Amino acid sequence: MDWFTSSDYWLTRLVFQRGLAALYLIAFVVAANQGRALIGERGLTPVPRFTAQMPFRRSPSLFHLHFSDRFFTGCAWLGAALAAAVVAGAADQVPLWAAMLMWLVLWLLYLSIVNVGQVWYGFGWESLLLETGFLAVFLGNARTAPPVLVLWLLRWLLFRVEFGAGLIKIRGDRCWRQLTCLYFHHETQPMPGPLSWFFHRLPRPLHRVEVAANHVAQLAVPFALFTPQPVASVAGGVIVVTQLWLVASGNFSWLNWVTILLALAAVDGRRAARALGLPEPPPLTGPPVWYEALVLAATVLVVVLSYWPARNLVSGSQLMNYSFNPLHLVNTYGAFGSVNRARFEVVIQGTDEPVPAPDAVWKEYEFRGKPGDVRRMPRQFAPYHLRLDWMMWFAGISPAYARSWFGPLVTKLLEGDRATLKLLRVCPFPDAPPTHIRARLFLYRFTTWSELRATGAWWHRTLIREFLPPVALDRPDRQPSRPGGPDGRGGDGVGR
Repeated sequence: MDWFTSSDYWLTRLVFQRGLAALYLIAFVVAANQGRALIGERGLTPVPRFTAQMPFRRSPSLFHLHFSDRFFTGCAWLGAALAAAVVAGAADQVPLWAAMLMWLVLWLLYLSIVNVGQVWYGFGWESLLLETGFLAVFLGNARTAPPVLVLWLLRWLLFRVEFGAGLIKIRGDRCWRQLTCLYFHHETQPMPGPLSWFFHRLPRPLHRVEVAANHVAQLAVPFALFTPQPVASVAGGVIVVTQLWLVASGNFSWLNWVTILLALAAVDGRRAARALGLPEPPPLTGPPVWYEALVLAATVLVVVLSYWPARNLVSGSQLMNYSFNPLHLVNTYGAFGSVNRARFEVVIQGTDEPVPAPDAVWKEYEFRGKPGDVRRMPRQFAPYHLRLDWMMWFAGISPAYARSWFGPLVTKLLEGDRATLKLLRVCPFPDAPPTHIRARLFLYRFTTWSELRATGAWWHRTLIREFLPPVALDRPDRQPSRPGGPDGRGGDGVGR
């Protein structure tokens, strides 16, 4: 079918597939490095306990059939190796059916991880990676021209990501309508990056311009994705620029990078290749009939499943980052429906004194990404995802977010569990675990220019209250106190 494929998008597909495989690689490495401590047999929320309560039909996963730490880690490294091979171009060197099988295995392996990942994998970018990865199965390889239907499905996905995020803002916190949300967001976002302090200190009129530009990029530009070229390419380029702005201003795992790849999928590859001075590709063959049938079937499936997210977009009670099926296909997306006005951080401390007296010396555990030491400049980790650090941000909003895992985390620290300590940047007890652990809630704010020059501190913090009273291994059952903050204000579950 001449209408079925378009060789104009050969460069588009090449960049999209290699980039997506790179993100798969990062996601699998994250799972391999953090899985044992978070969801392993002795993890904070063990998979065997979860699968014993959750039926397979509600969370289809390879790990319902068998789970061990070694098996899970092996699957994660297998996914990483396969993703690395695709990044290197292996999928373009094999027959079409083999390339599709490689992409399918990547999707199935990561689906298996997400569906047993519990709170640690409850973020919107997990579903976004899976939905994008599913469509990549049907995008073909260098042996055939890209199918037009799949290219349109990628645009439909990008539209839902951007337009859904725009709607949830306009319908949510009034500061988005008043153009004032960025007075707070760069400071209170889950994990600030090295430039977040500087973004926060931009003049307020510029913050208002940022919000207005965001509304245009998310509420108007997505409609141009469905227009003829070169307008669709321009729309994709605008989205890329706005996503790069977000990459520079914070750490949002691979959310922005998947969105960038989806936006690039709307760009006319032939025009881009000519602009870059790249040679024309060799003539691409027509697709086999079986491939056309699979693409048509996948298209029909996505169209049918699109009913629920499309209805959600026009609903007055819009859901954010929600999967309507256990395969995470055709989801709804959005982030920051509300913005916190203040930043509360849970700081975990330990002491090695047998009985902690009022003058006891308490030493702090330092996390890799979340704010702790006020003199430590925020780091850039995205697209790598620090799952425990992100959940600690939710704990600062309300202990309810930490009910299932904070107690086990404290127990692991009291035991000096090596897998758990590897998730941290600094353990203040390198020789023996502490006798007691406590947690305190602090109000953090970015310092001013004068404070930064005078003290070298990026943050100023104020003690609010006790979050968890001192506990020892013989009293591990004590719970964090409530509520989440003095003003009772919660967050919106960004990315969740």
